[in-house]
Amino acid sequence: MINVFQPSLGKEELSAVEEVFDSNWIGRGPKTDQFEKSFAQFLRVEHNHIKSISCCTEGLFQSMKLIDIQPGDEVILPSISFVGAANAILDAKGVIVFADVDPHTLNLTLEEIKRCMTPKTKAVCLLHYGGVPCEMDDILEFCHANDILLIEDNACSPVSQYKGRACGTLGDIGLWSFDAMKILVTGDGGMVYCKDPQLAEQLGRGIYLGLLSKSGYLNPQDNRWWAFDIDQPGRRAIMNDISSAIGLVQLKKLPGFIERRKKIHEMYDAMLQDIEEVTLPPSCGQGHESSYYFYRIRLNTTQLRDQLAFSLKASGVYVTFRYYPLHLVPFFDCKAELCPNATYAAQHDLCLPIHQSLSDSEVERVAQVMKQAICDLGVAI
Repeated sequence: MINVFQPSLGKEELSAVEEVFDSNWIGRGPKTDQFEKSFAQFLRVEHNHIKSISCCTEGLFQSMKLIDIQPGDEVILPSISFVGAANAILDAKGVIVFADVDPHTLNLTLEEIKRCMTPKTKAVCLLHYGGVPCEMDDILEFCHANDILLIEDNACSPVSQYKGRACGTLGDIGLWSFDAMKILVTGDGGMVYCKDPQLAEQLGRGIYLGLLSKSGYLNPQDNRWWAFDIDQPGRRAIMNDISSAIGLVQLKKLPGFIERRKKIHEMYDAMLQDIEEVTLPPSCGQGHESSYYFYRIRLNTTQLRDQLAFSLKASGVYVTFRYYPLHLVPFFDCKAELCPNATYAAQHDLCLPIHQSLSDSEVERVAQVMKQAICDLGVAI
């Protein structure tokens, strides 16, 4: 099966893990500190704005606490988002206001934020869909003018840039994911950026039991290093040195990963551009850079999309649509007509395999199988 997502791991990562094993310390320690500093340097931000975390989803839950979402506070969320973002809002007793997306990029727009805003709006949580940055200038200006906090779900976009700045560092809080299906993987794990370094410090205590000081080996200066104090009932959601050691190696490989994904994206564009029934994904705006996380095509009809998906899967090519619109999930009890663009995408769009481990021959096979499947369905190419 040609997978839609797949990690790229090798001997370098195994050697890094072996080094951690040899140290006799596999919990949070020097490798995690180094990973945080290296990631901050990669983003071109100060280290005290960055905290590692057990996973991006936990970061979303923590973000609701950091921005003090109270019962009844509204958070605008594009319907095409990761379900963990919606869960985090509800867990904080907030109210989700699902917004529609741009019909081409599937990103949140300023127009939708304005449509959804009420006096109860506390925050916006946006997603840079597939690594293509949202149009941020007007969104940032509007949120600032209206005292609306802005969270960037940057899970798909580790190297995406908006006018020379790293996506995830533009709003008040930004989040990255390193789970098994992302570009940079550590098994599980993530990073959180806070524009306010005091908020990052608060986050650090919130994800490590509320501790005000370090203990054990990490606190050699106190006479009773086993003593501690807390200032809040914190959780335990920290990364460890095994994951961080993998992350340090992956971070060095990340530019090469993106270069390869861009090449695959360009190969698909060249091989699929002549199929009338298929709309290719939009490119980034001028001055923006993508992480090439998705290669999303659009079919003319729902029937053709569904039949093509089954044909590709039967031929050993796994495809999917990410992310299924949340306003269509019965649990959230929303009106489907509120987000027509998101609904249309759910009925017509398909994500083809794209990851840095794909060979040229596999990319060519995906395109060939797709063309043959469309022909077999009675559509002329």
